[in-house]
Amino acid sequence: MDQMPDESLREVASYFQVLSEPTRLKILNLLRNDERNVGELAQLCGFSAANISRHLALMTQHGLVVRESRGTSVYYRMADDSIYELCDLVCGNIARQLQRSAVSRAVFTTSHG
Repeated sequence: MDQMPDESLREVASYFQVLSEPTRLKILNLLRNDERNVGELAQLCGFSAANISRHLALMTQHGLVVRESRGTSVYYRMADDSIYELCDLVCGNIARQLQRSAVSRAVFTTSHG
C-alpha cells in the first residue's frame, strides 16, 4: 500500500467495510461452493429476503458477487474466488490468536488455581 493515492485508499477501506458485516460474511461463505438465489440465502441465514437483497446489492456494487437472472429467479455467485484466500488468511490469524489466548488462560488458571 506504499504511496497509494487517497482515492485508492478510500476504495480499499470501502471494500473492507463491506466485509466487516457478519451477515455478508455468512453469505460469502454460503456462496463458496455454489450459486444461490435470494430465497435460499434468506432461509439459510435466517433473515428476510428483503434484508438479504440489501446485503447482496451492496456486495454486487463492490464487485464481490455477480447477479444473474434466470427466468423469474436471480442467482448470485462469487465474482472472484480470491476473496476466500483473504478470508482464510484472516480466519487463520484469528484462530491462532484465540488459541494462544486460551493457552495463556489455561497456564494462568493452573498456576494460580
